[in-house]
Amino acid sequence: MALIDDDPLAPVRKPSHEIGQPLEALSVDELDERIALLRAEIARLEQIRAAKQASRAAADSFFRT
Repeated sequence: MALIDDDPLAPVRKPSHEIGQPLEALSVDELDERIALLRAEIARLEQIRAAKQASRAAADSFFRT
């Protein structure tokens, strides 16, 4: 069975962003989507970083006593 590119039942792909890719051809709406995507990813990274810092601080505190 061959895959069809314009299959209406195919899952919708989220917009992605590759660091350093050319941006000149993107519309303002596409740029806004990418900015929102990157801001959400930054928030996710900051959450994980904070959790890891808290875990490390707890471990450091445990082994110091």
